[in-house]
Amino acid sequence: MTRPRIAIVDDDPGQRQLLDNALARAGFETRLCEEGEAGLAIAGEVDAMVLDVRMPGMNGLEVLACLQESHPSLPVILLTAYIDLKDAVSAMKHGARDYLEKPVDLDELVVAVDEALGLGREALSTLESAILPAGIVAESPVMQALFRQVQRAATTDATILIEGETGVGKQVVAEFIQRVSGREAGPFVTVDCGALPEHLVESALFGHEKGAFSGAEHRHAGYFEVADGGTLLLDEIGSLPLALQPLLLRVLETGEYQRVGANTEQKTDVRLIAATNQDLSEAVASGAFREDLYYRLNVFPVTVPPLRERCEDIDALARQLVGDYGKRLAPATARQLLAYPWPGNVRELKHALERASILADGQQVLPAHLPGHIRDYRPGQAPRGPSHVGTMAEIERKAILDALEETGGNKTQAASMLGISRRKLVYKLREYGL
Repeated sequence: MTRPRIAIVDDDPGQRQLLDNALARAGFETRLCEEGEAGLAIAGEVDAMVLDVRMPGMNGLEVLACLQESHPSLPVILLTAYIDLKDAVSAMKHGARDYLEKPVDLDELVVAVDEALGLGREALSTLESAILPAGIVAESPVMQALFRQVQRAATTDATILIEGETGVGKQVVAEFIQRVSGREAGPFVTVDCGALPEHLVESALFGHEKGAFSGAEHRHAGYFEVADGGTLLLDEIGSLPLALQPLLLRVLETGEYQRVGANTEQKTDVRLIAATNQDLSEAVASGAFREDLYYRLNVFPVTVPPLRERCEDIDALARQLVGDYGKRLAPATARQLLAYPWPGNVRELKHALERASILADGQQVLPAHLPGHIRDYRPGQAPRGPSHVGTMAEIERKAILDALEETGGNKTQAASMLGISRRKLVYKLREYGL
């Protein structure tokens, strides 16, 4: 199954890039055109077109009229910064599938493209997640896009720098790179640089000869030697002592190193992945990290977003975690998990649900089984007593969550159930961080 191809026709380069990023994250291939004539030229090569109305030369309505003659079945979504009723009526008469106002709500655009193609998010998620090994959850568009990017990088030997908060799953991404890199048969070695005593870091990474220092009674193989032919993950790379950073830079540049106490060079064939929860550019500015090493590590940077920014993954991860214990989530528990901001990210979610699954006597994990600080959390407010009814915002947020649960996440059906437009529902989802 190939990814749907979408033409983006807009004379504004910044707008083209914005739309390109949004649709690419949602799983589409894109073709970019800066004028109407160019869009017409590729109409037969794409599955849908996102078309600006006001452009120099041939405007969007003129392009639409031509498409009705040459490609009448091509779905077209028009965009404009100037809502005009006559233009809207003319556009729909000429076959436009939707008519969106700039600045475009990117979530609404993705929904409009899905509907124009007759696709649901579930179909595209299946398409984009097919490459992922069992056990890796990536329901959110941002994580699907991340895994597509690292899969491309994994086919090379480029050094990859994985950044992100503690507990977001940086090691999961590193293990995925190993599995799709062609080095799967080789070792995968993880080193926590922050946990190594400073006086032993060099020996741990590069090894030492017998008698190299007091207590060195045998030759010791370092992590670069152990990981030869495979992948070496240096976690918390920002903790690497400044004095040893030139040695790491050298092995990255030449593939050679020396054991402590040795006079001969050793060769290594290692794919290096570095991970950090620090901002290394700030460490460079403060003098705590070498600039040349930073640029050598930063060949292909990847940022894993925190769990609070990829809510689609919370529900999927939670159901997988409790499913490992033969349990299922009660609807109220799922809602509370979505409401909580997860400062400890996936690691905190895992520990909380392991505990809850053990406490659950029946088949369902209830809110009462969650740790107190998660169970009692209310967005923007301290926990209240049982007599508290809730603010209008809390009631509205709960109603939206209930409608989405009832419709299986279908925004169009949920909006109809709530008696509001789909566009307003999308705005409310963003307002409440859903």
